[in-house]
Amino acid sequence: MFQADLFRTATFRLTLAFVVAIISGMLLQFALVYVQMNGYELERSNDLLQREAALLVRETPEQLEYEVRERSKTDLRVILNGAALFDLDHNMIVGDIKTWPQGLTLASRPQRVWIDPPGDRAYEMRFLAMEVLGPPGSDHRILVLARSMHMADELRYITKRAALISVVPIVVFALLAGIFLSHRALGRVKEMHEAIDLIMDGDVHERLPAGREQDDLERLAGSVNRMLDRLEHLLDEIRNVGNDIAHDLRTPLARVRARLERAAATPHDAEYLNATIAQATLDLDQCFSIITALLRIGEIENGRRRAGFAQMDLSALIADIADLYEPIAETEGISLAVHGINQPITLYGDVDLLNEVLANLIDNAIKFTPAGGSVSVAAGAHDDGKIWLKVTDTGIGIPEDEREAVVGRFYRSDKSRHVPGSGLGLSLVSAILRLHGATLQIMANREDMKMPGSVFSVLFPAVSHNDISVTFG
Repeated sequence: MFQADLFRTATFRLTLAFVVAIISGMLLQFALVYVQMNGYELERSNDLLQREAALLVRETPEQLEYEVRERSKTDLRVILNGAALFDLDHNMIVGDIKTWPQGLTLASRPQRVWIDPPGDRAYEMRFLAMEVLGPPGSDHRILVLARSMHMADELRYITKRAALISVVPIVVFALLAGIFLSHRALGRVKEMHEAIDLIMDGDVHERLPAGREQDDLERLAGSVNRMLDRLEHLLDEIRNVGNDIAHDLRTPLARVRARLERAAATPHDAEYLNATIAQATLDLDQCFSIITALLRIGEIENGRRRAGFAQMDLSALIADIADLYEPIAETEGISLAVHGINQPITLYGDVDLLNEVLANLIDNAIKFTPAGGSVSVAAGAHDDGKIWLKVTDTGIGIPEDEREAVVGRFYRSDKSRHVPGSGLGLSLVSAILRLHGATLQIMANREDMKMPGSVFSVLFPAVSHNDISVTFG
């Protein structure tokens, strides 16, 4: 099975494609070389024939006849392959071309003629036939010079042989390289399959071998590992959320049950029963508020509220929330100040959701700030168009190691357990800001070292076109 898979890998198929491309390139290269060499040999043969003819026609008829006879016996065979003199009736006078080549005509340029000797295969030769003067008192003669094209045939043979000899080792090497690379890739895929099988069997801590993420397969494995990290984190959150929901709902429901049991055990007057019912209603409302908050967080995280996005004025929203919470802050002995909203701050978002963000941040700041402290809200825009929002308090502060945990569901630090609440406020804030593409950063208030407090900094991205866009006007 492993061997069969070896030849079905993408690496091996890609290697085969490269082999085909290499062979095609080599064939094209050899074809171009052959055409060039064949053309060169053809021009060279034509040039030799014309140069020899130009030398011979200058001779006297007697000297020409002597030259043809002598050269056909010696060096003329080296330069040419045949020479002869014919009369006008195509009868040989002298030379080694015994018969007039079929199809040959008088012309100033060499001609291509195929010779078909009896009992042998046909072959190509170049002939040049031109009229020359004969001896005094006789007719003109025809000088015929011939050159074989055996050099072109040899070049054709050498080119074919070189192509075959070159292609075979290249194909063998490419196939061996493809098998090696496929075996290596298949081994890595096998390791990934084994890791995936372990994950499917329930080992959520197992990860794919990613190495240094230097190639596509390792980068893909790295992305899958990051996805698995996120899934493991979400599973842990779901597991913790289930426990937290059970814990947070158990307390108010237990109080409701205890009050109702006491009211039913002994007779009481109507006023006591009404008070018990009212208190039980408050406890049930707390349970419903937890369930409602969880449903809203789930709805927001699923991105189902983007239909309410529109252009809005952040400064007006801040002013309205500040007017709402200013009496509450005065009652607690806390000063509430607003900065940087003298002009409109326009961004693209959901007014109702951002209203909840501001309300939760300011409400938390007031809750955790002792009497005599201060809470401030500021907003503005950076030069790059990004809108920022800060809610600063001088309360008990948040330790650095808890700043990521406080935005989780039901998280309550030791300092805040005495303060009423469900632990879902900052989770809701975080979900809304993620829906708006904004980031939330929690820092210490360094301006007042005696009362460090916290700074909740929100940054909305400046995105153009139809996405979350912000302007400052």
